[in-house]
Amino acid sequence: MAVIRKQSNLSVIEATKQRIINAFSNGVKVYFSFSGGKDSLCIAQIMVDLINERQINSAQLTVMFIDEEAIFPCIEKCVREWRKKFLLLGASFDWYCVEIRHFNCFNELANDESFICWDREKSDVWIRRPPNFAIKNHSLLKARKDTYQDFLPRICKDGIMMVGVRAAESIQRLIYMSKMNIQGNHISDRKQIFPIYDWKDCDVWLYLQRTKVEIPDIYLYLYQSGSSKKQLRVSQFFSIDTACSLVRMNEYYPNLMESIIKREPNAYLAALYWDSEMFGRSTIKRKKQEGDIKKDYKNLLIKMLSNINAFFTTPHKRKVAQSYRNFFISVSAIVSEKDCKKIYEGLISGDPKSRTLRALYQQVYGSYINNAKKEVN
Repeated sequence: MAVIRKQSNLSVIEATKQRIINAFSNGVKVYFSFSGGKDSLCIAQIMVDLINERQINSAQLTVMFIDEEAIFPCIEKCVREWRKKFLLLGASFDWYCVEIRHFNCFNELANDESFICWDREKSDVWIRRPPNFAIKNHSLLKARKDTYQDFLPRICKDGIMMVGVRAAESIQRLIYMSKMNIQGNHISDRKQIFPIYDWKDCDVWLYLQRTKVEIPDIYLYLYQSGSSKKQLRVSQFFSIDTACSLVRMNEYYPNLMESIIKREPNAYLAALYWDSEMFGRSTIKRKKQEGDIKKDYKNLLIKMLSNINAFFTTPHKRKVAQSYRNFFISVSAIVSEKDCKKIYEGLISGDPKSRTLRALYQQVYGSYINNAKKEVN
């Protein structure tokens, strides 16, 4: 599907302000999903400015923070400070420490949603203790079954939820947001809006710098340790985006890794095997380690996908593998060896929400169409 981009005479900041004002103008409750990360900090600062300018009503606003337990100390510090700001302005701030499922890329070497935040059965090895003001249960929560994406829409059903998601973060998000506009919907079926959906990474960092918003130290530490601007993404420790930072951050948080390994013993895998196909990495370090090892990725895929039950040991893994099998059959006549390698590594590293698979659809068919056009010309 082609995505058409249009220029506007508004800056991304002015456009975001107008979107937020429009959400509040409906008179319904507005819920803001706050994470303490760079994107949600931009929305938070803009909302604080609008409240102080009396352009939006703070009494309508409920800020929600889903505490994932396995977070960096500087993120907790940042969220505590913003909690005070919002409360002083008359908004509500709900800090949830509840049993939700989250990604765990160390679970049997697969990236699935098997980590239970604030697991009552493992309270003796929690990485942190919850704040005394935290909400620890909710009547709408299906404890140990829900992800936060399942839980939040239920508690926000009487209003609008704002989320700091940006189209520039991935091709999947760009396509999803473009489909919303094609269908004539400016709000998702979960009553979500994305005020900064059109911001680029440079817009985020420039806004935070110009408004002197204090960012969590983890971003500075990641940048100092060699992460690119695109890699400055922070989540809970066991998601694929953050797992690599565990190794690098041991220098800055000397006692943290010990607590993490007590909570999740397989976390040591990040230190040993991060630059490997286990995590779908394509780094210079991995190339040096593997040397001249050659693999026939197409034959490997045929072997694995011809006997899914033997190679994939859980219902979740088999379901993912079946999706990959259907895709591989449909593109087997046009894939290159490079494509087969990407499909193989997506399958090996785990793809619980099929994000990698959707990207592969785009890449494989996109390359095929481009090559066909070249031959015609």
